[in-house]
Amino acid sequence: MKDVIDELKKIGFNSYEAKVYVALLKKFPATGYEVSQMADIPQSRAYDALKSLLEDNIVTSTNDKPQKYSPIAPKELTKRYKRKVNSTIEFLDKRLPNVKENYNEPLHSISGYENILEKIKEIIQNAKKSVYLEIWGEDYKNIEQELKDAYDRDVEIKIVALGEYKINFGLVYYHHGARGIEYNAGSRLIYLLADNEESLFGKIQSDVSWTTNHHIAYLLLNFIVHDMYLLDVEQNFPEQLKYFYGAGMKKLKSKILSGDVGLNIH
Repeated sequence: MKDVIDELKKIGFNSYEAKVYVALLKKFPATGYEVSQMADIPQSRAYDALKSLLEDNIVTSTNDKPQKYSPIAPKELTKRYKRKVNSTIEFLDKRLPNVKENYNEPLHSISGYENILEKIKEIIQNAKKSVYLEIWGEDYKNIEQELKDAYDRDVEIKIVALGEYKINFGLVYYHHGARGIEYNAGSRLIYLLADNEESLFGKIQSDVSWTTNHHIAYLLLNFIVHDMYLLDVEQNFPEQLKYFYGAGMKKLKSKILSGDVGLNIH
């Protein structure tokens, strides 16, 4: 019963109240003394807990001497708390945004590969309209099922696939310079945007940033979309681009990136 008591504590019961309620479910009606024996707690604590549960209408009592107590049904308890929680959430949804005007969502850091993967899966599972993604094959295989499930529920999936692997659904552009990017960045990278609202980006092997800041979402959408624009042009006009800009667009990079740029940019 420890797991049940622990879960009751999560919805607002203290330890003694949880033990008393569970004890009463096993045998009722019961006197305060009987409850303390069944719950294995001091008699004074049992009466304190019973008084509190009576005030919250979770326990009822008789006018007998000695007084006897009975619990409300578990279904009634859970139904009541669902209503209470839903009401609280609705209230907070309406009022919290008004606490501070012009609130800007900060960047949150997530570290550790497994933690990052779990957050990526959660974002994709919650997506309702669209997912834009740039990802390496080593990492794609770990979230492929979540992407397929999203695609099956009519979420638009648009991916820049970094590396040599195949994706059989959604709109996919293949970027074959993945190893060079990984070398320059010192890590595989991840860029993820869901519903044009929720962003996750960074070095997937170590740490990433996650946010619902709409300014970051706008920047990330532009970044991914412009990568797709360029890859589409490269696919359709490879010889022309090579003629004008050289292999690997070397001339274009030299034109745009000055020698004092401190970042390795693909």
